[in-house]
Amino acid sequence: MLWLDAIDVWRGPSQVLRQVSLRVEAGEIVTLLGANGAGKTSTLLTVSGHLRPRAGRARLAAAGREADLARLAPPQIVAAGVAHCPEGRQVFGGMTVLENLRLGAFLRRDGEERADIDRMMGLFPILRERSSGLAGQLSGGEQMMLAMARALMSRPRLLLLDEPSLGLAPQMVERIFDVITRIRDTGTTVLLVEQNAAMALEIADRAYVLESGEIQLSGPAATLVDDPRVQEAYLGVLPAPAEPGPADGRLS
Repeated sequence: MLWLDAIDVWRGPSQVLRQVSLRVEAGEIVTLLGANGAGKTSTLLTVSGHLRPRAGRARLAAAGREADLARLAPPQIVAAGVAHCPEGRQVFGGMTVLENLRLGAFLRRDGEERADIDRMMGLFPILRERSSGLAGQLSGGEQMMLAMARALMSRPRLLLLDEPSLGLAPQMVERIFDVITRIRDTGTTVLLVEQNAAMALEIADRAYVLESGEIQLSGPAATLVDDPRVQEAYLGVLPAPAEPGPADGRLS
């Protein structure tokens, strides 16, 4: 579905991605791990067309067609089947929940907006209760649900999620991750950037680790969760102490 082939990306005078290659297959959850500034958000911004690669290719195959994402403007990328739910939620606080949802369907002309609003309110029941209230009056977790629902209103084939659990209480984080798996199970592929590496690896099919704009590790999530480098850097697991040897002066 999505292929990034050796892309180089700059933000102003700084190179933020170096020869990054990754793939996301239809029906997967793929997660990007890395420290702050590693290039995770820049990767998502490149896929959604807000950053342009200076080298390499970004390709999307959906509905039997292949698109060169570097040649498309962000609205065209949305129309091609990609929706971006950005870090920090970025809902329109002065508009109602219902108005925010309708904005997510601004490119659509299929007459099925009402049915999808009902579907979003089934997926996120709190939005039905708050539909006439201002988005800015929602809690952080409720705003995250609204941001995800708004992105899904474009009927994407690929959903980009940037730090959906950021700043949320543990109970709300559990709910958000449950919804992410349900989104995948209903046919939407997910590319996930997430600070909670343990939970991201738990629900993901595959994972990539970015460091200083370069892919350092990749593989099935179930394999990477057991990698000592991932455990120490992202899961808080300390390396096992070395076995004492004769030089330690201890009796064996």
